[in-house]
Amino acid sequence: MQIDNSQFIQREPWNKGKLMGQKPALQPKHVWAIRTKLQLDGKKRDLALFNLAIDSKLRGCDVVALKIENIAPHGYAIDRATVRQKKTGRPVKFEVTELTRQSVDDYLTIHKNFPGHFLFAGRCGKNKSLTTRQYARLVDEWVISVGLDPALFGTHSLRRTKATLIYRQTGNLRAVQLLLGHTKVESTVRYLGIEVDDAIAIAEKIDV
Repeated sequence: MQIDNSQFIQREPWNKGKLMGQKPALQPKHVWAIRTKLQLDGKKRDLALFNLAIDSKLRGCDVVALKIENIAPHGYAIDRATVRQKKTGRPVKFEVTELTRQSVDDYLTIHKNFPGHFLFAGRCGKNKSLTTRQYARLVDEWVISVGLDPALFGTHSLRRTKATLIYRQTGNLRAVQLLLGHTKVESTVRYLGIEVDDAIAIAEKIDV
C-alpha cells in the first residue's frame, strides 16, 4: 500500500530568516526620507497610511482597521481621533497633524470612501481592510526604499517612533503611557526600552 506523504510535508515557518524581538523606532531622518520617497513616487495611499501610523501610535491590527469615520467623518481629516484598541478594548486618543491631514485628504480625492468602509481597503474591495500581513509587507517596502534593513524594522517601529521621541524630549512617561494605550506604566517602560534607574527617577515624579 502506497502512502501519500504530501500531507506530512512541513511548511516553511513564517518567521524563517527574520530577526525576532523588539524592533527599534525609526529616526526622524528615516521618517522624512520615507515620506519624501512616497511623495516622489506619487503613492498617496501609502503616504497617508505611513503618516497615520506614525501619528496614531497604534498597533498594526488597529491601523488597518481604521474606518473612514474614525479619521474623516465629514469627508476630510480631523485633527484628533479616538479608536478602540482590539487588544485591550480600551479607547485611545491621538493627534492627526497637519501634514498627515493633508496626506489623508489627498488620498481621499482619488479613493472615494463611504461611512462604514475601511480607510485603507484590501484587495477584496472597500468592505475589506488591508491585512496585517499586507501592511507588514508595505512597511518592508518603505524601509528598503530608503536603504534600511527590513529585518531590523517592522510595523512596531512605526508605533514606537513618535512615542520614543515624546519620551526623549519630555521625560513624561505617563503621557506616553496614555498615548500608547498601555494599562500599566511598566509596559511602557519595557516597550520603550528605558533604563531602569531612569524609569524609576521619572516614575517617582508621576502620580498615577
